[in-house]
This record gives sequence, C-alpha cells and structure tokens, in this order.
Amino acid sequence: MTKPHLPFAAEAALWHPVLLSCDLGPQPLAAQLLTQALVLWRDAQGLAHAWADQCPHRGARLSLGRVCEGRLECAYHGWQFADSGACVRVPALPTFAPPQSHSARVFAVREAYGLLWVRLQAPTPGSDQQDLPAFAAETDGRLRKVNCGPYEVATSAPRIVENFLDMAHFGFVHEGWLGAREAAEIPDYQVAATPTGLLATNCRAWQPQSNLHSTQAAQVEYDYEVTAPYAAVLTKIPEDGSTAVAGWRESIALWICPIAPEFSRVWFRLAVADFESPDDKLQAFQHTIFTQDRPVLESQTPRSLPLGMKAEVHTAADKASSAYRRYLSRVGITFGTC
Repeated sequence: MTKPHLPFAAEAALWHPVLLSCDLGPQPLAAQLLTQALVLWRDAQGLAHAWADQCPHRGARLSLGRVCEGRLECAYHGWQFADSGACVRVPALPTFAPPQSHSARVFAVREAYGLLWVRLQAPTPGSDQQDLPAFAAETDGRLRKVNCGPYEVATSAPRIVENFLDMAHFGFVHEGWLGAREAAEIPDYQVAATPTGLLATNCRAWQPQSNLHSTQAAQVEYDYEVTAPYAAVLTKIPEDGSTAVAGWRESIALWICPIAPEFSRVWFRLAVADFESPDDKLQAFQHTIFTQDRPVLESQTPRSLPLGMKAEVHTAADKASSAYRRYLSRVGITFGTC
C-alpha cells in the first residue's frame, strides 16, 4: 500500500505515547495520533504492532477485527495480515497470492515506561529528536514507578506542557495543596536551552502539601526539563523534616499523545521514594492536582499555544514557558500551536 505524505513532518518523526501497555491484550484496540487513526495489536509472540486503522481493500477499520493465529483479520472480508503488514490470506480467493500493494500501512512501535509509543515516520538523519523522551529516574532503584492516567483534555499538547512548567498558578489553582495566595511570589530561577528543549533549575515554591506524605508546609525545590516537544519531567525535593518519609524525593514525567490539534491524552509517570503505599493512593494525589488543572486548561483561548512573543503578555515568572515557546518555534512544531 502506497504510503501517503504525512502532514506535520516534525511531529510525525517523534515518538508519542498512545496506550498503556497493560491495556493491549489479545484483541486489537483503536487509538489516534496526530489525527491518524491507529490499530494496535499483539502477535502470537506478544509483540505489539501499530498500523493505520484502515484495511487496504475497502477501508474498514482493522480495529473491528480479531487476532487469529498470530495474524490480524479484517472484520469485513476476513483478509488476514501478517505481523509485517503483508496480506497473506483472502478468503474469497483461496489460491490468490496478494502482492505488496495489498499490505496494511505499518508504523514503528515501542514499549517503554509502561506505555506503547508510536512513531509515524522515521526522523531526518541527525535530528535531535530520534529517541523516546528521557526519564532519568526510571533506572533509580530507590524510587518506585507508577503510571497515572490517561486523562483526556480538550486543549493542545503544548498548552498542557506549558502549564506543567508554570509555578505561578500554584497558589490559585492548587490553593491549599501546592500553594497559597499569600505566598504566591516566585523567586528568580535559571533557564538554559538543551537539545531536547530546556532545563529550569533553582525553582522554588512554598507549598502547604507538596506530596502525599507532607506533614507541614515547606519550601520545595523544583527542576524542570522539557525532554521533547510534548514531554517534560519535574523533580521536586521538599525541605528536610517536612515529610513522613525521610529523604523524600520524587520525579514526575508528563507524556502527551497529541490526538488532534486541540485535543490530547495525558499520562504521568511517578518515581517516588515510597514502596509502601498502594498504587491507587499515589495516583489519587496526582489525580487531585491534575483535575484542578484541567478546567483551566480547557478554558484557555486559543487552545492552540501562540508562539508569537506578542500574542500573549509575559513576565519574568514566565521565562520557562517563554523558553519553551522559542524551542517549539526552533524545531518547527505546528501541531497544537498558532
């Protein structure tokens, strides 16, 4: 099947999360990425595959089909496709040998961080964005990893990343949790450009309850790193003695699937110094915080992130988000921007 030109070339060459690994079982599942309809399925060896959710015969959704003897079978006419995407059986013509033009359209897929990641086209040689977004805490055995989400949000992926980098909203959107109105000042911090985005260091915020185990309000130190156009990581360390767990530290990764220019699916991966609490308790804290963010995110106009520096006003407290906008402009991101 001829591969059509993919719009949003910069974005199509990135790895994006589309499903939790544990959600993909023996039956195919539908997903969407950059407006492209996908079908994900596992072969007889349990390996994941990601294809265009469109049978090359009459355009039926392959996600309506089933996996039969390690092949994906279309629900419409029973055509069967091997894991390579090649059509290997046409029931109406048992002796017919389907040519390459009868193949399904195949995309690259990987499993990492408890998620299935899809890339719609290969990157340009030498591109900065050739691998999955980094998450340094993943290999730290002192930290437990838990995924949260997905959350579906009616806004663009860049708006969500920018909100993740923003500390000035803590005392208002997360009042009583990550901030307080009477302590809304954001001390100066440093921002440096990196090949995958930016690194903001020496970020500080006064927080009544910075984490699940907080025992008192504390000054909390943050570092933020943008690791891909639609991905970021924060690391936060509260003051000594302010948590019930000695030496508490945590890293939180934000990963976004840009479904449409103004509609996104969001996951968080927690890496925390807590091996005792059940998953749902750790997830509940993150759920509380993000569901406070969601109505504000969905209220922003425009939902696409303006990249022109005069499109919205800025202050010194916004320099991480301003650097993020410059980065998106530099690498040519247009999906979810204006």
